[in-house]
Amino acid sequence: MTAVPVGAGAPGLARRATADPLFRLVAYALESAHERPPAAVWSAPYAFHLDSPGPVAAAGWSVAAAAAPRGDGLVRLSSLGHPADSCDLPVSPTGPAPAVPAWAVRPYAVLRALARAGFGSGGTDLHLQGSLTAAAGLATAEPADCAVALAVADVHTRPDEEPDRERLARLLARALPDGDDALRRAALFARPGEALLTTPGGRRYVPFDPAASQERLVLLAVRGDPGERAAELARAVACARRAGALSAWPPGRRPGRSVLVLLPAARLTAVRAAVAEEFRGRGRPVPRFLNIAVAGAARREE
Repeated sequence: MTAVPVGAGAPGLARRATADPLFRLVAYALESAHERPPAAVWSAPYAFHLDSPGPVAAAGWSVAAAAAPRGDGLVRLSSLGHPADSCDLPVSPTGPAPAVPAWAVRPYAVLRALARAGFGSGGTDLHLQGSLTAAAGLATAEPADCAVALAVADVHTRPDEEPDRERLARLLARALPDGDDALRRAALFARPGEALLTTPGGRRYVPFDPAASQERLVLLAVRGDPGERAAELARAVACARRAGALSAWPPGRRPGRSVLVLLPAARLTAVRAAVAEEFRGRGRPVPRFLNIAVAGAARREE
């Protein structure tokens, strides 16, 4: 193995009591999987639409990536969500991609695109982990794209330079055209308490801070048979509205397993209780509720 010596990017992060638990987790996992500490750890927030098409915002939940540079042209990918599917692969910036575990297809595509752009052609050790499961219904792919791109670009950029987020946004849009570019831009450029609108002239921010208006934003996700998901979600929304919810909408471009619900803070307990009672009364699994804070953009653990 040829590994590049790790600098002062994140020494002892896995055991730093004051660090964010998600950062500590990915740092420890990379050390455990690849026997070396990360040179950089980045997180990128899950993001959601307020309208489609229209403004987007970031949620206070993140996907994190830990990275360390190599010098042998090899990338080693791991994730606690897929403990049996770690993989060692050549960077291979061009030509057909080798066989890759399903979970690693997108991270590997990002790594190849980065290598073509001059970041990481020597190889990288990478560990990726989200704070939410797919059951929450928020898109995982886009924040993961951003966390990987920032972490890998960081460890292959001069120590006194920040990764160029605009350049990475363009690179991701080209490498993964099937992704939701608006969500990626929210992950890269969001501000707390604001929504982001991308325009031909650049970026524009508008206030979106439910807490400041004595309101709450929650994610409501239904469980059970996928074939019944749309009907069950509609019932949950109708019940939430009767109990005082102000509005509800899907967080992504297409309907899925969850909706975002905006409601007066004083009605949160009543709405949750009403939805739970309605589903229990029919013998159905009670939907999950997840509090959503309107958060800022991707960040590096210093």
